[in-house]
Amino acid sequence: MADVGGVAAERLRAFVERIERLEEEKTALVADIREVYSEAKGAGFDVKVLRQILRLRKMDQTDRQRQEELLDVYLRALEM
Repeated sequence: MADVGGVAAERLRAFVERIERLEEEKTALVADIREVYSEAKGAGFDVKVLRQILRLRKMDQTDRQRQEELLDVYLRALEM
């Protein structure tokens, strides 16, 4: 049966299989990233700080600057 209830079975199967392969690749990538963090920790780097740096690097400069300014305002308000 190629068509069931108006659904092309082979096309649907192809999508599902592609998604499954990508999910497997994603799982492998997550494991690789975890391993790199572990190596960095073993080399004496702070993983929390590395994660924060990566978050900041993803932001554009304007957003990052606004966040840093807001953080500074909050810290001064708390007298820190």
